[in-house]
Formats: sequence, structure tokens, C-alpha cells
Amino acid sequence: MSSTAAQEGRVEPGFGLRRIGQIAVVASDVARATRFYRDVLGMRLLFEAPPGLAFFDCGGIRLMLSPPEGPETAAMSSILYYDVPDIHAAYDTLAARGVQFEGAPHVVAPLGERDLWMAFLRDSEGNLLALMSEVRREGGSR
Repeated sequence: MSSTAAQEGRVEPGFGLRRIGQIAVVASDVARATRFYRDVLGMRLLFEAPPGLAFFDCGGIRLMLSPPEGPETAAMSSILYYDVPDIHAAYDTLAARGVQFEGAPHVVAPLGERDLWMAFLRDSEGNLLALMSEVRREGGSR
């Protein structure tokens, strides 16, 4: 963006961030987190690389587990929202694998003919994750 466009709050034509290529998740114990993401969440491990990094495929977006680079990054985390087709089945499957949820799946927003459902959980490193699903309203759900 040119400095003039930036000062005026305009976006230059043709530019726009459109796709996330990789998301970093800080893990105090990358080996433990790798087992959780691979064995519990069922994500496909792409590769591991020095110094203690693990990379997964999540629907075409690369997820990187990395140790904290310093005290300022040790507590940093974004909330990752995993879109699932059936939130109740995903909840039941992960709960059977020992995942501790913050609560049961619940509606967070009505979206016309659909409701947005979410359920929150913690990974092996204490990072907050969420399952999300848009569910068509049909007279009743769990």
C-alpha cells in the first residue's frame, strides 16, 4: 500500500490476504503435543524439523507446533476453530479419546436457517481449541 493510500485508509486494488498458509501453535513439549494432534485429534503429520518443530496438514493449511522462542512467546496462542460436519459426533469421538472439554456443544449464534454450534477444549499444552459446525435447524438437535 502506498503511503498516501495508507494515510487515507484506502486499500490498493488487486491486493488482499485470501488464504492462510500456516498457523503456529506454541507447545512447551512438542513431542507430547505431536502425539496429541496426531493420535487424539487425528491430524496427518507431514514432517518434523529441527529445532523441535512438527508440521501437520489441516485441510490444506499447515499447522506448525513449535517450542516457545522466548518468554514473550511462551504464553501466546490463537484459538483454532476446527470446522466439523457433525459437532456431536466429533465431540463424542474426542471425549472417548480422553479430551477434556470446557463444556458440551452449544449454539453460539443463530444464522438464519442454520445455527452455529461450538465446543471448546484444551490441547495437551493447555491451548484453547474449538470445534465449530453450522447445523441446519430441523425441529431439534441434541
